Amino acid sequence: MAEAAATGEGTLKRTLGPMALVALGIGAIIGAGLFVRTAAAIADRAGPSVTLAFIVAGIGCAFAGLCYAEFASMIPVAGSAYTYSYATMGELSAWIIGWDLVLEYAVGAATVAIAWSEYFNRVLEWFGMRIPYEWSHSPLEAMQGTGVHGIINIPAIAILFALTALLIRGTQESAVVNSIIVIIKVSIVLMVIAIGWGFINPANHTPLIPRPMAYTTPQGITHSYGGLMGILGAAGVVFFAYIGFDAVSTAAQEARNPKRDMPIGILGSLVVCTVLYVLFSYVLSGVATVEDFRTAGREASVAFAITKYMPGFEWLSKSVTVAILAGFSSVILVMLLGQSRVFYSMSHDGLVSKIFSDVHPRFRTPYKSNMLFFVFTALFAAFIPEDIVGEMTSIGTLFAFILVCAGVWIMRVRRPDLTRGFTVPALPFVAIMGIIVCGAMIRTRVDQLAAARGLARDRLDAVFFLRDQTQPAARRRSGGGAVI
Repeated sequence: MAEAAATGEGTLKRTLGPMALVALGIGAIIGAGLFVRTAAAIADRAGPSVTLAFIVAGIGCAFAGLCYAEFASMIPVAGSAYTYSYATMGELSAWIIGWDLVLEYAVGAATVAIAWSEYFNRVLEWFGMRIPYEWSHSPLEAMQGTGVHGIINIPAIAILFALTALLIRGTQESAVVNSIIVIIKVSIVLMVIAIGWGFINPANHTPLIPRPMAYTTPQGITHSYGGLMGILGAAGVVFFAYIGFDAVSTAAQEARNPKRDMPIGILGSLVVCTVLYVLFSYVLSGVATVEDFRTAGREASVAFAITKYMPGFEWLSKSVTVAILAGFSSVILVMLLGQSRVFYSMSHDGLVSKIFSDVHPRFRTPYKSNMLFFVFTALFAAFIPEDIVGEMTSIGTLFAFILVCAGVWIMRVRRPDLTRGFTVPALPFVAIMGIIVCGAMIRTRVDQLAAARGLARDRLDAVFFLRDQTQPAARRRSGGGAVI
């Protein structure tokens, strides 16, 4: 608490109000999950019951969000679940969850940067330009039927560098840019919902919950589709979309009045985004068929649905692409912010090097931490495909949610005397349900990690084999396989 009250040189600058914090949450929440993961959940897991999956994921987040809100109003220090675990369970738990969150934010930022690169190329195509495949894809990706393979994803590196520079410049400046982006993308999401509602085909929502079956993706991964397991599996997939409210709590030390503003920022952004997610997924699953999202509409799914089923609204399709590009930018921004703030707190506590808590003398931001994390996330984004990186996300955040739910319960028993700006209602029920729901979704993600590991191995073998076949015979290793 003394650290939170400190001001002056060497401390973070308190510049964020409640609306800026809500916008920060929306900036992180509405992005890859809404525009990319929704279609994947429809195609592979739930069909039209994706709306129920968003509700399940939203409920799980609501339980955790209430616990986060109490902690943020009680311990207004940067670091999110790391700080809360440190205060309730000690250094070991805090050290584990701190590294867990940092890696989660890194993988999340890299995932979205890769998707940003893809959509940036789509925008360039409007003007007759395009970054060559080799310079916009991972070395583990190859263009089917051409023998062309990726080398490095330069656009992904570029957006990570630009947003890192913005974060170094200042948190308030970053929040202003984020708020502008949020206004743009929420406006376009609302237009898609309002206009698309009139193009919903009721047959696409029948039955709302498909009968249980197994579905194998084009990559060869088998999922449980339909029924309760399909809904839970889809909830685990779209849960990635909700982790933005966790990032809000990392900025507690930069809020002007954290005891009041942090609960507003966390719960406000969660409520707004859950409503938008449910409405958007209902419209998207009603406009196009499941088969569309499994075939031609698997990539750029929203734009595809508009172009095919909403004649006369091609302009909306381009607007969606702009919203996606803007949305991805704000998600990366908040992920990078959260990443550096967790390590800032860990560094203050002596659990990592002091370099991570060095504050810029002018901008009062952890600039060295930002630069180091740029290098780390850029390596992921430059050299690993999105479909593999994307499967690595969510488990770390779910684990953090479980610890926060447990921590609130522990603190209520151990220190009921502490002043709380917000109190979780119906404790311990809320904490127990948060633990159960998040634990169930971790189970679904573990299965996907195993599948992703096999996918990565197969992809590596295939690319090396492709390279081998395109080399002169004298340079091939006898028996085929990788070039030495």
